[in-house]
Amino acid sequence: MARIIGISDIHGEYVKLCAVLDKLSPNKDDTIVFMGDYIDRGAKSRDVVDKIISMQDVCNCVYLIGSHEYALLHADRDEYYNYLFWNYGGPNTVQSYGSYENIFKIHGEFFNSLKFYHIIDNYVFVHAGFNIKYPIDEQDEVDMVYIRRNFYEHKHNFPYKVIFGHTDFDCPQVQDDKICIDTGCGKYKHAPLTAFVSEDGKEYFVNSD
Repeated sequence: MARIIGISDIHGEYVKLCAVLDKLSPNKDDTIVFMGDYIDRGAKSRDVVDKIISMQDVCNCVYLIGSHEYALLHADRDEYYNYLFWNYGGPNTVQSYGSYENIFKIHGEFFNSLKFYHIIDNYVFVHAGFNIKYPIDEQDEVDMVYIRRNFYEHKHNFPYKVIFGHTDFDCPQVQDDKICIDTGCGKYKHAPLTAFVSEDGKEYFVNSD
């Protein structure tokens, strides 16, 4: 059976990403939704982006934008996002690419192509969550990459289960209407990268440990 897979908040941790992908062993019928925050903090942001792009040759891939990519894309035109990029792991990203300019020369097209959410079967994948007061197609961009408590502490009425990351927990947070899979990869040294998997009506997790 084809699987639906979600992976979020890799944060430059190339080895942990490879460990998860090796365990998953995706095939051509599987779909992986990469849910943002590929860069910053860890030492190998460029390698991470190269790897997830290369997965298009293995299976169906969808690429979402995270808060760190959003900050990167707005850093040159907004002082606030410039601060966020340079103070939350940006220097490690620059080092992995060789220079700030190289980020856009090498992967600028990729970063500018990222989606804010993706609906597949009974799921909607997003980096951070949604404002529960508005329909999915009327959401503010900033909420989808930065929202926290106002989303995950409240039930929603969307017709999909929401799979999201951005807010880290020690283990996946499973609720009836939503699942958070950010387990702190890149933020904490020994934190694993965790993938969500839906297969033949069953949901489970695969991590890099």
